[in-house]
Amino acid sequence: MTILDKIMKPKSIAVVGASTKDHTIGSDIMKRLTEYKFTGSIYPVNPKGGEIQGLKAYTNVLEIPGEVDLAIIVVNSKFVLSTLDQCNEKGIKGICIITAGFKETGKEGAELEAQLVEKLNAYGMRCVGPNCLGVVNTLPEIRMDGCFAESLPERGHIGFVSQSGALGGGILNILKDLNLGFAQFISIGNQADVNAETALEYWENDDDVQQMLLYMESIQNPANFRKLASRISKKKPILALKAGRSAAGASAASSHTGSLAGADKAANALLMQSGVIREYSLKNLFSTAKVFANCPIPKGDRVAIITNSGGPGIMATDAVCEYGMQMAKISDATKDKLRSFLPAAASVKNPIDMIASAPIEHYKQTLETVIADENVDMIICIYLPFLGLKDIDVAKALMEIKSQYPQKPVIGVFMTKSEFFTALSDMDVNIPFFMYAEEAAEGLHRLNQQRLWIERPVGNYPSYNVDKEKAASIIKQSLVEGREQLTTRESIDVLDAYGIRVCKSGFATTEDEAVSIADSIGYPVVMKMTSKTTSHKTDVGGVRVNIQSAEQLRAEYQDLISKLDAKGLLDGLEGVIIQEMVKGNREMVCGVATDPQYGHMMMFGLGGVFIEVMKDVTFRMAPLSDVDASDMIKSVKAYKLLEGARGTTPAQMDQIQETLLRLSQLVSDFSFITELDINPLLISEKTGEGIAVDGRIKVKMEDAKKALGCQCGCGELTCSCGGHC
Repeated sequence: MTILDKIMKPKSIAVVGASTKDHTIGSDIMKRLTEYKFTGSIYPVNPKGGEIQGLKAYTNVLEIPGEVDLAIIVVNSKFVLSTLDQCNEKGIKGICIITAGFKETGKEGAELEAQLVEKLNAYGMRCVGPNCLGVVNTLPEIRMDGCFAESLPERGHIGFVSQSGALGGGILNILKDLNLGFAQFISIGNQADVNAETALEYWENDDDVQQMLLYMESIQNPANFRKLASRISKKKPILALKAGRSAAGASAASSHTGSLAGADKAANALLMQSGVIREYSLKNLFSTAKVFANCPIPKGDRVAIITNSGGPGIMATDAVCEYGMQMAKISDATKDKLRSFLPAAASVKNPIDMIASAPIEHYKQTLETVIADENVDMIICIYLPFLGLKDIDVAKALMEIKSQYPQKPVIGVFMTKSEFFTALSDMDVNIPFFMYAEEAAEGLHRLNQQRLWIERPVGNYPSYNVDKEKAASIIKQSLVEGREQLTTRESIDVLDAYGIRVCKSGFATTEDEAVSIADSIGYPVVMKMTSKTTSHKTDVGGVRVNIQSAEQLRAEYQDLISKLDAKGLLDGLEGVIIQEMVKGNREMVCGVATDPQYGHMMMFGLGGVFIEVMKDVTFRMAPLSDVDASDMIKSVKAYKLLEGARGTTPAQMDQIQETLLRLSQLVSDFSFITELDINPLLISEKTGEGIAVDGRIKVKMEDAKKALGCQCGCGELTCSCGGHC
């Protein structure tokens, strides 16, 4: 037995703070444990002793005669630490602290919680809470309802983690109406110890938990969550409702990538890369859970629709196609068999319309016939009330067939009275039922999403030969000058050091140098200013394109200097970059933003001047695998342009993918990079290469100094003693 088993599968429980006073937590916990018929021993603990719920009460845990696996603590917060001391002396290792009054209350509460964690670690205890609803295990051999929700839990095979105790309690109260049941429930509260990741890992190999549901407001350790969830979700579905979707942190950044990023995009990318199915409402969370509870994972995405009405069948078809699934091609043999018993007016194409007069027998025969078709992976069965046919009788008939042929997902769509769904809550169902066809199609989409994730390659994290020392030296020079923003030239040189294809270019500080470089590159060329004080060059006319000759270059150079002088921007001017003029109309963007909680976010999408208008971009968390990078490229609408629309040269997808992977390696090597943009990554019409035409890198000064060892003895980059990095 592990320590977590002592919490979730205890043989004995001490309720510290048990009470005889009605409508108190200490009283309700005792009632739930006894009413749900916990199979082990229950020891109420109350300083007054006596009897509680017909059981002898002990004045403290040390008086309890037997061994105790779990202590459920509901005493005032000021007594929690001393209670832990007693639990340690008693040898209790499993702790669930219902009590509030810790870090959720402010500074003093946070200090108390820090002391709590220190004791837990010192005593080798595992703890759920504090500030939580409690824990539940419905396994018949356990039958533990260790929480204070009003209703007793319904038996099922879902493991549910809730960061909100009140929400978890509300869900436990409506499980019967949802026609769902839990195997285990953990209200993690403040997550002083046990959190969502702990629960996922604990349930990974528990056969009683067949799917996992998460309600989260935060993810404490995103890297560890990704590691665990990406592995576990290959075995069991993980569904998450992640609250707190407002943008924060990175959204205030100055780069294009940062301005399009945000905390919720980071969370979404993390969940996506972890194989977690994200839902945006409790309704959808439990609708999807109902589908996974009653349906196997399909072998493909081919859907058959059975209906007794044409209109809903068409709407279901539209929904199936909108979710990217296929309408199954019904085999000739199946059509012949359907014609043998359906009326002549029926349609045996997909959707299969049995017409309004279809009796129960036609529902049974049609479903049985369609399930047997090898061209069908999933089935939607639609019922509308006609001619006195009873909805509940049709549902029972469908469930009878499903029990005989469990190998394929079947979802019922019953457009009938709400009383039908109430009646289902008292039945042992094996098919999920919904009111509308769109809900059924979404359920099948989630099943297919899980299938695709299971089949998805794990992915590799390639490491490229790069000039890390050169990149570091370039960044150091910026730090010496007190700049967190690298110049355009420095940014491009860092990208080049990491093997990212950049334009052929040279740096000039005079008009004659600019002409000499352009002559060596060959016309046409582009001229870009590079400044230590001005980062957005286009805003001040600092980019001049399609320069065809030395004479034009001289004129553009003189005009640039004149305008910068007029705007008072000459002091920061470092010089100009002369680049080859890459011809291409497809401008993409690659970028990196930093979320304060989740870390580096990689971005890819449609770039150029329309980036923040069109917002055709996608995000993933670094580090990227090769599969992540490929998914990023394919997931944007502009992918069609990259494939070579209207006769254009197809982009080199492998090379663009490598660019993303090299950027991922760059920000992994230099974690202090906070912002990075390649905009545009121009797709060459001649070769299809993605070429970095412009670059912008920003670092976090103090972190960069520390990482690169740039400080001398007095703690400064440059100082009176002459110390340099």
